[in-house]
Formats: sequence, structure tokens, C-alpha cells
Amino acid sequence: MSSITLAIACLLVVTLGYASVCAASPFGDCRKCRGLGYATKTDRKGRIKRGKRCRRCKGYGKRIRMGRHLYNLYARTHREGTR
Repeated sequence: MSSITLAIACLLVVTLGYASVCAASPFGDCRKCRGLGYATKTDRKGRIKRGKRCRRCKGYGKRIRMGRHLYNLYARTHREGTR
């Protein structure tokens, strides 16, 4: 098998894997708050305490995946164009 064919096969496997993850679980953890929904702080004694609500995910702790966002944009454009 040539190296180009192997590279195409690997790229196809990665793409289909990501598409299946986006279909099965369209929301992932927020990268800023790591899915907690708030920032963590430490007090003067070093104990972890809850901080302010995360502004990126608005306190939900979840974000929409990029692949699912692109699919939603495509579906919306197709739906509006075929009316």
C-alpha cells in the first residue's frame, strides 16, 4: 500500500470517528471551566472553593462541538434554501 493511500485511509477514519462523536454526543465539556460551570479559586488556607460563573458556557459547563455547529449551519441553510 502506498503512503498516499495510507494517509487518505487514516484521514478518513479520523473524520468518520469525529462525525460519529458529534452525532452521538453533540455537546462537550467547556474548555475554560472544564465542565464545572464555574471557575475554581483557592482561599488563603489553600482549600478549593467555588468561584464566579463561567462566562463562556454561561454556567452550564457544556459547549457545542465544532462539527455539530457546522452541521447545524449547513442544515439551516439547506432548510431555508429549499422552501
